[in-house]
Amino acid sequence: MQGKKIGIIGSGSWATAMIKMLCENDQDKHIFWWIRKEEDAEYIQKFKHNPTYLSGVAVDLSITSIDTNAKNVVANSDIVILNTPAAYLKDALSGITKEDFKDKIVVSAIKGIIPKDNLIIGEFLEQRYDIDIRQICVVGGPCHAEEVALGKLSYLTFGCKNLDNAALVASLLSSRVIKTILSEDIIGIEFGAVLKNIYALAGGICHGLGYGDNFQAVLVSNAIREMRRFVAKVDGDTSRDVNTSAYLGDLLVTAYSQFSRNRTFGNMIGKGYSVQSAQLEMNMVAEGYYASACIQEYAEKYAVELPICDAVYQILYAHQPASKIIQALSEKLT
Repeated sequence: MQGKKIGIIGSGSWATAMIKMLCENDQDKHIFWWIRKEEDAEYIQKFKHNPTYLSGVAVDLSITSIDTNAKNVVANSDIVILNTPAAYLKDALSGITKEDFKDKIVVSAIKGIIPKDNLIIGEFLEQRYDIDIRQICVVGGPCHAEEVALGKLSYLTFGCKNLDNAALVASLLSSRVIKTILSEDIIGIEFGAVLKNIYALAGGICHGLGYGDNFQAVLVSNAIREMRRFVAKVDGDTSRDVNTSAYLGDLLVTAYSQFSRNRTFGNMIGKGYSVQSAQLEMNMVAEGYYASACIQEYAEKYAVELPICDAVYQILYAHQPASKIIQALSEKLT
């Protein structure tokens, strides 16, 4: 088997989009793809596409092996890409040990926080599996899976303390329509991805309540400033430029795009759906819902005010009326 061996843990839309990127990249490689459901794995083997997510994406089975055993996928891979919702990652990795990840580059394409543990993915991997931070790479946007499937020009940011590892991972996913950016700011990229989902959810709530584009623009303007304050508090770096693609770019596309599940989820909440009803109708995970609860603990820990995040939390978890909370928030925005 020639080239790098790459494992993908996850079978949703973003994982499927990454399969497309890997298949269309011209480097020699072999892909090991973990599929959670046996019936989905059998379907992909027979028809060469995911039956549930991005079904128009063709899977090149000449370079892709399908497996329902995550331990096999990790064992066979040099590079392991984690691409499940954050809430389901621990379940997906059940049975995986520290030894299984030894000497591998582990890539997080997850834009969320592990619930209960309240850890971003990089922290979780360091603490649970003793993975060297220089072996952990994170992927930032702006990049919606649906546009990747459509072949639209997209950009990804790869963050790693070891830029050689970031460059290696980027080189395996780049193509004519996938441009890549390298960064050492792993903590900032992860927290930025978590926060932008909450802000997009806020934008969706406001849209559902009937607020217009003028208000949305002010909301997003305040959101990027709130993000900058928070991330600077976490790691003490006050020089970080948040007006880059991984921060402002990802925030904008998540806040405004028709493909944004967090905006869609928020819009349903604003229109009066319960959380459970919205989740059932979407049949996809909106990471901002789980992140909203988790980020409250970080805000308390670092003593930073996050008015937009707090408003979303009050609506989703304290069950306060959305109209009342957003009205109060509107008085705080500048």
